[in-house]
Amino acid sequence: MAGNPAFVQRCGFQVEEEIIGMKDDLIFSPRLAEKFARDDEHVMATKTALVGIIELFPNQMGKPEWFITDKLPLFDKSGQVCGLCGTVRSYETQHATMQPYLELATVAEHLKKHFRDKLDLPQLARLACMSVRQFERKFRVTFQMTPQDFMIRMRVIEACSLLARTNQPVTTVALDAGFYDHSDFARQFRKHMGQTATQYRLERRSESLKRRDLTQKRRESTSRERAI
Repeated sequence: MAGNPAFVQRCGFQVEEEIIGMKDDLIFSPRLAEKFARDDEHVMATKTALVGIIELFPNQMGKPEWFITDKLPLFDKSGQVCGLCGTVRSYETQHATMQPYLELATVAEHLKKHFRDKLDLPQLARLACMSVRQFERKFRVTFQMTPQDFMIRMRVIEACSLLARTNQPVTTVALDAGFYDHSDFARQFRKHMGQTATQYRLERRSESLKRRDLTQKRRESTSRERAI
């Protein structure tokens, strides 16, 4: 039915029109075609997606390579499965792209949990099994920011949550989010959010009221339709 340019070229064709209407056994080897057909039939029969399938698939040179495939059922207006959609991405490319983040995953999780604490670069370097200099350079290249910037962003995110769901004074929010100085909090919040903490809180509450009113109107409309 359809195929994006990357898929078309990976299957050995030049334009989408050449591949439309073809079955798997006209494009892939019998063994691959049988595997793809079984997966397709499973998705359509069970109405459930198959996500994260690691399988061999021809690369742009036509040689088999490991790819990650997702297959999702497509439904018509009556709720019946009328087809499926698949995505294919290179396992090796994705793994290579994710590798720098995986190497620093332990550090990132530590910062997410301990963003209120004082930054301890030697400790973070030990978690990453690197020297301090090597760690700082690796972190900056991977996340496009310093560990200090990462920690500050975690504090700002927590402050946003507190402002939206509590009535705590802004100064208390700043302290609970890990900022030791209100003026620094105010500066960092405006830098990252483009507004003051008070303005942010007022906007969130206004949006919450609008959503509540909209939900109420929808409920009233549904009730009237049922009554009719």
